[in-house]
Amino acid sequence: MQTLVIGYGNTLRGDDGVGYRVAEAVERWQLPGVEAWPCHQLTPELAAAIAEVDRVIFVDATPPQNPPSPIVCQSIQAKDGDRWRSGHQSHPTALLALTQQLYHRQPIAYALWLPTQAMAYGEALSPIAQIGLAQGLRYLRTWLSYPQ
Repeated sequence: MQTLVIGYGNTLRGDDGVGYRVAEAVERWQLPGVEAWPCHQLTPELAAAIAEVDRVIFVDATPPQNPPSPIVCQSIQAKDGDRWRSGHQSHPTALLALTQQLYHRQPIAYALWLPTQAMAYGEALSPIAQIGLAQGLRYLRTWLSYPQ
């Protein structure tokens, strides 16, 4: 099973970059059948890569919450009415809809949402995001290491 992990977020906005950092770490693991793409945001060009895999996992930060949310992994798919919006308005389900529209394929898809605390200017992750990063990586390492 070919898997693509797309971690996205702005690494210059604190915790918003946690998804990007997850993809960087997964990329370093060099697991067979797994590709990881760190991205600053979702773009329509990703649809071509998504169409080529069996499974895609989107990793992103949740908005800051009090108390912080736990990590959440959920199955997602394009829904009727999902339309592509560029920039920060983009959503994984809209990218799946674009993939379906252009390539007539929609792989199995998941979203892994990681907790955050602060999205101010800077590259450092808050303690909450650091914990979410570690938990997300443990979760992915276990999940991706087992053959499907």
